[in-house]
Amino acid sequence: MIDHQVRVHPSAARLPREEQLAWKLAVVATGTQEAGELDPDAAAMAANRIIDNASVAVASLPRRPVAVARAQALAHPAATPGASVFGTTGRVSPEWAAWANGTAVRELDFHDTYLAADYSHPGDNIPPLLAVAQHTGRSGADLLRGIVAAYEVHVALVKGICLHEHRIDHVAHLSAATACGLGALLRLPTETVYQAVQQAVHTTTATRQSRKGEISSWKAYAPAFAGKAAIEAVDRAMRGETSPSPIYEGEDGFLAWLLNGPESDYTVRLPEPGEARRAILDTYTKEHSAEYQAQALIDLARRLREKTGPLDKVRSVVLHTSHHTHNVIGSGANDPQKYDPTASRETLDHSAPYILTVALEDGGWHHERSYAPERAGRPETVELWRKVTTVEDPEWTRRYHDPDPERRAFGGRVVITLEDGSVVEDELAVADAHPAGARPFDRPAYARKFRTLAEGIVAPDAQDRFLSAAERVAELSTTGLDGLFPAVDTEAVAAYDATLPTGLF
Repeated sequence: MIDHQVRVHPSAARLPREEQLAWKLAVVATGTQEAGELDPDAAAMAANRIIDNASVAVASLPRRPVAVARAQALAHPAATPGASVFGTTGRVSPEWAAWANGTAVRELDFHDTYLAADYSHPGDNIPPLLAVAQHTGRSGADLLRGIVAAYEVHVALVKGICLHEHRIDHVAHLSAATACGLGALLRLPTETVYQAVQQAVHTTTATRQSRKGEISSWKAYAPAFAGKAAIEAVDRAMRGETSPSPIYEGEDGFLAWLLNGPESDYTVRLPEPGEARRAILDTYTKEHSAEYQAQALIDLARRLREKTGPLDKVRSVVLHTSHHTHNVIGSGANDPQKYDPTASRETLDHSAPYILTVALEDGGWHHERSYAPERAGRPETVELWRKVTTVEDPEWTRRYHDPDPERRAFGGRVVITLEDGSVVEDELAVADAHPAGARPFDRPAYARKFRTLAEGIVAPDAQDRFLSAAERVAELSTTGLDGLFPAVDTEAVAAYDATLPTGLF
């Protein structure tokens, strides 16, 4: 790996493009083409994430934000060849397929994650890559190459550049990664990818208000918007158009005005020429439909529930955890909505106090029932919920940022004080499904997750066909990519869509 220093340069310095971060990211993409065969473990994990995305996408088909995105996409049909949309048989323009499918994948907050200096859901790269692969007649092997390249760039940016401390939303890293993935998929020249990265970053930088206070449905749309914008940026770059440059290092650019200012100095570590692209193996998926930093809390609550006894005897519950968890999904966020029984699903998904409460009561988690209004509004739940707080523990913050992925921790220690003064406590560093956890997710676990979420939506024989296609994605032809969209009852989906208000399209 090579460490690249990224800092602000005045326009008069005329920073050569070969020294700009956007160019170096583009080189990673085009170098993925030249590196030959993909690392087999990385390729296998990419296939797992295709399964993971489809699992959560089909489960979210009847949800309103997904239906709205689908309706918007279907208003932009493509005669030949176009791209598929989950839940339909139609083909649409690829950027609109990325919009609809990206929203479906993100809606339940139930796919993969990578946490370091910043946050990310690198699986959000897959919908736009799959859409463009279908539209341009690429193979399954081409798709895998694009996915592995996108993950490589995404992980590097998340490790090296923190956005959230400046209240910038993490999709700015996503759009750059998607543009690089598309470059690798399509075997584009480095110059074209370089221009596309800059245009994508420029147009997808937004604040984190979408994840603050009363969280709206835009949380599901945000990565889909980034994917759509990346496709459009690549299209413009392929036509010879240029972009704001240097987007990262410019004196009026990303670092200078949105991050650490003129004195910005970041280190982004990227693979050497010819080095295997294995960053996807550093990422991890979710067993539970909740914010990743709550995954270990749900597993820990299952253990604590057996030790605590009657929950009406609880005086207080305190979670000792990292700065990120305390301030983003904990009481340190100072969002009263995190304790509101009428809050949106998106808000409850980002409330560690709520998630810990329900997991203690139920001993588990369900992607729909755990968020139901009647579940959140139970009087005994609300009573316990009000007793749950979080505090930052410097040791957990240090472990959150440990450079060794084997020691990195995203959990915490829960201390439950009962009415009689006795204390029950336990801690868990990572979720059970994490690569370093008690039972890491493997291919059979991804298949089980798909079958569980597809039950009642995808017929058993259609489930089998999808899993067969996903497990041999490297061998798929262009037409074979259609098999990565599980067949569902499209009439039922269309009937639901017909109940929605209409828009402009």
